[in-house]
Amino acid sequence: MKNRREHDLLGEAHVPADAYWGIHTLRALENFPITGKPIGSYAELVRALALTKQAAAQANAELGQLDSERADAIVAACQEIARGRLHEEFVVDVIQGGAGTSTNMNANEVIANRALELLGHARGDYARLHPLNHVNMSQSTNDVYPTALRVATCLSIRELLAAMAGLREAFAAKAAEFADILKIGRTQLQDAVPMTLGQEFTTYAVMLQEDEQRLAEAIALIREINLGATAIGTGINTDLRYAKLAVAHLSRLSGLDLAVAPNLIEATQDCGAFVQLSGVLKRVAAKLSKTCNDLRLLSSGPQAGLNEINLPPRAAGSSIMPGKVNPIIPEVVNQIAFEVIGNDMTITMAAEAGQLQLNAFEPIIAHSLFKSIGHLASGCRTLTVHCVRGITANRELLAERVRSSAGLATALNPHIGYENATRVAQEALRTGRGVAELVEEMGLMSREELDAVLRPEVLTAPRRQ
Repeated sequence: MKNRREHDLLGEAHVPADAYWGIHTLRALENFPITGKPIGSYAELVRALALTKQAAAQANAELGQLDSERADAIVAACQEIARGRLHEEFVVDVIQGGAGTSTNMNANEVIANRALELLGHARGDYARLHPLNHVNMSQSTNDVYPTALRVATCLSIRELLAAMAGLREAFAAKAAEFADILKIGRTQLQDAVPMTLGQEFTTYAVMLQEDEQRLAEAIALIREINLGATAIGTGINTDLRYAKLAVAHLSRLSGLDLAVAPNLIEATQDCGAFVQLSGVLKRVAAKLSKTCNDLRLLSSGPQAGLNEINLPPRAAGSSIMPGKVNPIIPEVVNQIAFEVIGNDMTITMAAEAGQLQLNAFEPIIAHSLFKSIGHLASGCRTLTVHCVRGITANRELLAERVRSSAGLATALNPHIGYENATRVAQEALRTGRGVAELVEEMGLMSREELDAVLRPEVLTAPRRQ
């Protein structure tokens, strides 16, 4: 393998000649064999890094700090990366020490070497265009990495919101399909009062809609960035106009409404916005898991369970029990929820562990956030396509259970009184006979009166007296 020699403060080392990354990235490869998952596997993070570097180059050129030839080459290299090229060159492990320095160095080196190529020079010819002197001009890891993380998070959340909207629409469609199906609702897993299956499925759509709104609120805080803060937030080595100008360029490039944080020293050390966003993701996960628990319960059986709905069969359920089919799609979404809840604890602890003017643990925040966002989006899409759209209802079984349920006695409370309703319910449970039949037999109400009361629209909603 052909190599080129590069040097840093530790000395010299051989870098593969065809690599766009350089010696600082090489050190990180040696130091952080942790997950085997490179930062290049998070496409939105790499794209955000490229956009941040492009915005910085354009601001520096506009301020006369960077000559147009170098600036144009850096911008062109960043544009290629933002479009998806060279992501395989972002090889540093996503979990790393140094507060993201290795990620920033990796980006600087890839951009510098591609810019050198565009200028007609060899990779590693840093005398002509340098990763730190030019690509990293007016920057520090401590403002580039948090900025890129926030931009990438905003871009990634769009995918999750779209997946949640698709799932919400699927539940809403099922709610409309099941609007006329009466069933018995349950509290504490015990029979309660009648409702429609459509009402039950509507709640799942409403819960998702609420969480979409909460995510939109949380992401608004993420759009406040510290680009221009440099090392600790004082803006050392930058032009007074740089921060505002660089953020304006980044807003345009990313399509996001970004803003310079009011206090860059505070913004450089505070990870509270990530904690809040992760808390909302945990909320989404918990409610989505509850929904999947319901689907598993409602479809349980089919002979010895509730068996009110049928989930689409997706695979054989057992290597020993012929004919068994399991609720594998809700189960996988449950597991995603467990992971997201664990990621939230990781993010919380990482944010708490920051010290003085910097939080060194944003790499694990990034890894945990992107896993939560990406896996939730995949889970919502999987649940939509492979489960919810194919759910069917066991209409006859549900109708029979309503007819024979002691829960109907509750609907008769206003007409026969609590004591009589209790007596009817107990007799229905003891004998297995229907509530309406017993009420009529006891002379408490006539058949005409019962027919007027035990109608779906009366049983499942408030009524005008």
